[in-house]
Amino acid sequence: MATIKVNDNGSLRVTGDVELVDGEGNKFTTKQTFSLCRCGLAKNKPFCDGAHKGKFDSMVRADK
Repeated sequence: MATIKVNDNGSLRVTGDVELVDGEGNKFTTKQTFSLCRCGLAKNKPFCDGAHKGKFDSMVRADK
């Protein structure tokens, strides 16, 4: 099972057996756990490089 965790003020943390592909279907090399950028500031998109720290504010919560 794969999970995606929306980190407060940060990345999307992906864990599990997933395949990450670009818009043309080309595969990215990933590990079992990796983080995706959601602030747009990373230099290694689509992956998070920590550039969001102190510059991105988002605390998403699911409805209960």
